[in-house]
Amino acid sequence: MVSKTDKKKIDGGGLEQIFGSGTRVKLLKLFLNDPDKAYFVREISRIIGAQINSVRRELLNLKSLGIVSEVEWPENREYIVPVKERGKDNGSLKLKKISSVDVTKKFFQANKLFILFPELKALILKADFLLEKNLAKEIGKIGEVDYLALTGDFVGLSDAPVDLILVGKFNKKKLSDLIGDFEKDFGRAIDYTVMTRQEFNYRKDITDRFLYNILENKKIVMVNELDNSRLSRGDDVK
Repeated sequence: MVSKTDKKKIDGGGLEQIFGSGTRVKLLKLFLNDPDKAYFVREISRIIGAQINSVRRELLNLKSLGIVSEVEWPENREYIVPVKERGKDNGSLKLKKISSVDVTKKFFQANKLFILFPELKALILKADFLLEKNLAKEIGKIGEVDYLALTGDFVGLSDAPVDLILVGKFNKKKLSDLIGDFEKDFGRAIDYTVMTRQEFNYRKDITDRFLYNILENKKIVMVNELDNSRLSRGDDVK
């Protein structure tokens, strides 16, 4: 788990000092990293881990600046939500698929016509780079890292099996908590896989498809203490 002192250093990649609000920074990251996607308020609150009133307030600020727009229910989008079963007294819930005919919600989306949209997006990307470096540093504090590479959403590969591959020994609970903290800072989920050095070598020897799909694709290698002869270079990003 990241300490409160360290957390202040990693939140937003330093952008809070510029924008004055942690929630605002997380909203900017969420919208600018995926500008074609629309979100409703409670969904945003859950994704970035911020209080819903704070989210509403900052959304209004961003809307007044023209950075985000309020949009209609996105076409062909459905949600699975928990609802109380009719006639049940014990408060039991079941999952129900809802669409625009079931509920009216306010959705918000990045306004790509905003005059400073390219500059804001570039700033967010640079801040994310600082967060990526901090992510590798913090992971190194809770385990023995033999190999760490960023791929998937970190390098623009939306169809990659994972965003992060780790080889080494780690405390699973501490690692999960740490990744959860950074997910809120990045404004998106981080799919990751963890292997021991022995498992990595075995998968490499049997030409495991999952592993080769990661190694042979674009990636940013942050740590590499493995024998280079055992690694596919892929398309490493410098």
